[in-house]
Amino acid sequence: MPSIFTRIINGELPGHFVWKDSEVVAFMTIQPIREGHVLLIPRAEIDHWDHVPEATAQHLMRVAQRITRAIKAAWHPARVGLIVAGFEVPHAHLHLIPAEEMADLSFARAKASSAEELAAAATTLRAALRAQGEAAADW
Repeated sequence: MPSIFTRIINGELPGHFVWKDSEVVAFMTIQPIREGHVLLIPRAEIDHWDHVPEATAQHLMRVAQRITRAIKAAWHPARVGLIVAGFEVPHAHLHLIPAEEMADLSFARAKASSAEELAAAATTLRAALRAQGEAAADW
């Protein structure tokens, strides 16, 4: 059975995408810790991050840096945390979370967001990515 992320990637479930390329996608998480919280995911359904092929892992980090720069431009956080937890969904993924302090990286602070809030955050982040010249924010 496909993971929930695969179903989002395949368009079976809604997702507020900010990045799509041949290897990875990024979309807003439905339970953000802070506005701008993004999930970056390989298209291939790989259970755990240590099984991600090296080339894909390198690409994930390059894209994570690009999205992080856009998050900084859009929301001006002190930092953008990168977390690889892997407990929520059996499909490798990175959390990119705008943060002002360490406590902002606590999953205990996650709250459900409305579709409208997620769409607005995605629009803001795509605009910041486009301003950086990132074509993967357009599809």
